[in-house]
Amino acid sequence: MTSIAPIITDDLIQDFQRDGAVCIRGAMSDWVDTIAAGIDHNMAEPSEAADGNVGEGAGQFFDDYCNWQRIDAFKRAAIESPAADIAGQLMRSVGVQLFHDHVLVKEPGTTKPTPWHCDSPYYFVDGTQTVSLWIPVDPVGAETTLQVIAGSHRWDEAVLPVSWNDDSAFYDGTAAGDGTYRAAPEPLEDSLLSWPLDPGDLVAFDYRAVHGAKGNLASTRRRVLSLRYVGDDARFVQRPGRTSPPFPGHGMVDGDQLRSDWFPHVRG
Repeated sequence: MTSIAPIITDDLIQDFQRDGAVCIRGAMSDWVDTIAAGIDHNMAEPSEAADGNVGEGAGQFFDDYCNWQRIDAFKRAAIESPAADIAGQLMRSVGVQLFHDHVLVKEPGTTKPTPWHCDSPYYFVDGTQTVSLWIPVDPVGAETTLQVIAGSHRWDEAVLPVSWNDDSAFYDGTAAGDGTYRAAPEPLEDSLLSWPLDPGDLVAFDYRAVHGAKGNLASTRRRVLSLRYVGDDARFVQRPGRTSPPFPGHGMVDGDQLRSDWFPHVRG
């Protein structure tokens, strides 16, 4: 099943470039069942990278990544759905490479939040043409939806990457205030972008955009697949330690384009 991408207007592209995030309604409606089946498969057969963080109370925050090569539903969604076309248009990139997939599930009653962070410092990717497509397969209310700080992708310093389990610095020897990283912010409400979402809607955001989400105290699940792409100007960059995802043995050096046998060109 190959779907036609929704019309992405110039205004929407400009909003993405300015704010670092936009919402596109109904963009993946035809793919909700496929993605939901893939998430169920993933949770039943998690990879070695999976984490099932349990909150202080009830519930569970499950996440896993890099499963598109073994879970066909994710591969099809990443390549055959409108997602890659949307990514290319928002990034203003002719070429689109699949970086990886990421499943994020918050079961009812999960107290654990997603902390304020930006993805870029965890990745070995540098560039202005990057995008994550955050695709829910359950209704997501205002209290549990993704929140993005408008314009944060243009900040001079990235938010310090930390371990989500204990808030320690992700890379040894790094600290907020060292000229490279800043502390996680306490954002003002009027700086936040967030949208209640129906299954098949998506939020697209730049890897550098600072984002987070509260726990899920609702009575329904919050299952999300995030598809991550890079564009023409994306290059490998060496980080101070093991990245997340780590991709051991990749063999790339600073300035390389991501190797296409590991990160396939899905457009362009």
